[in-house]
Amino acid sequence: MLFDTPIYLLFIVIVVLIYWRLRFHWQNRFLLAASYLFYAWWDWRFLLLMLASTGIDYLIALRIEDAQDPRRKRLLLVVSLVINFSILGFFKYCNFFIDSFAVPAHFFGIEVSKGFLQIVLPPGISFYTFQEVAYIVDVYKGRLSASRSISEYSLFISLFPHLIAGPIQRPSHLLPQVQNPRRFDPDVFFDGVMLILEGLVRKCVIADNCALIANAAFGGSLGKPSLMVTLLGMYAFAWQIYGDFSGYSNIARGSAQLMGFHFMVNFRQPYLAESLQDFWRRWHISLSTWLRDYLYIPLGGNRHGSSQTYRNLLTTMLVGGLWHGANWTFVAWGGIHGAGLATERALGIDDTPPSRPSVLSRWIRRILVFHIVCLAWIFFRARSFSQVFSLLAGLTVWQWTDKFWISTKFLLMFSLPLFLIDLWLERSGDEYLFQSASLPSRLAFATAASLLTAFYGANQANAFIYFQF
Repeated sequence: MLFDTPIYLLFIVIVVLIYWRLRFHWQNRFLLAASYLFYAWWDWRFLLLMLASTGIDYLIALRIEDAQDPRRKRLLLVVSLVINFSILGFFKYCNFFIDSFAVPAHFFGIEVSKGFLQIVLPPGISFYTFQEVAYIVDVYKGRLSASRSISEYSLFISLFPHLIAGPIQRPSHLLPQVQNPRRFDPDVFFDGVMLILEGLVRKCVIADNCALIANAAFGGSLGKPSLMVTLLGMYAFAWQIYGDFSGYSNIARGSAQLMGFHFMVNFRQPYLAESLQDFWRRWHISLSTWLRDYLYIPLGGNRHGSSQTYRNLLTTMLVGGLWHGANWTFVAWGGIHGAGLATERALGIDDTPPSRPSVLSRWIRRILVFHIVCLAWIFFRARSFSQVFSLLAGLTVWQWTDKFWISTKFLLMFSLPLFLIDLWLERSGDEYLFQSASLPSRLAFATAASLLTAFYGANQANAFIYFQF
């Protein structure tokens, strides 16, 4: 499978070697073909779906830009939004709504077959749909000129480093890079290699090893829910999902830089946040800013009084939760964050610390926010509310076995390094370790990262978590 890490690395090496031997227009054509191959490798039928979606939005954007009547522009925008969200809704949420309807229907004596329609979720459909929607809205608002080249627009949508799990690229940021020639820059290229290597450590060493503990806790291998089982599962998954997704984002950004593209930073030490608002300015930045600009602000943002602001915050986070997966537990996860953001606003808490905060007060806020986030992760990771409530009830149950101590040491061994990395990056302001260091130090880090990935990568295969979204 082309999404497996070793095969992906071989793929990117081959692509880069060919890419820099071509002229600009052939570079774009080659990258478009490589991106379509990358996507079709899993199931070519889903490539047809993406091609159709891309072609429709390309044509609608041109018609929106050329239309003189504002009502016609608005109608075309609505048509595009309906098509995009209908496709996303059918493939991602059809089974979800059928299953959700089956329970109340059974209460009224109506039997609904849950197995008559099994829909497979196309990889990355949530990511490229949001990117297409951003493009259409920006053209409609006049923020961006519609692309007159279907190949350039198609490459903007399908460029393989961000295709499967983001970061969600803004049209105004990436499309001009597609439309203009790129130059080979040795420094940028080396930065890309370093980003990939740090991403591999985050994913293969940290996230995959933390996954062993998280899967054991949530899967029952550590025993029935108790204080230690719940805490181990909660903390392990917190570091797993962070290492996994920040690792993928670094790999995606590094891969793009190897070809002269720049992707936005997607994570900035989120577990050092001092409020939930601060957390969402650090976590999955491409999604949080998309939700802010294309949902929260159009709903009214904070412009119409406190009650509507709370409503808009809650609505935005509920949609963000549902975007992550077709399960009511994801909706609850989004609701927890929405309620937390609204509560912070009601209490006058924001992400601006006092003028001279003490070290102790900052760490108290960080620890409190981290644990709120971790408790919410239980809803994100659990497969049902019954499992959520079972794990939360386990917080009141005390029992101890030797495997808890072994699991704790194992978790600390792989989560503590990522915590220390974040402290380093928060203090230095760098995007990756040793970014500002001397060349020998950076080469030493590259060697160490390669050896860590080779010798300490988890033995079980764990696909990137966000591939399923």
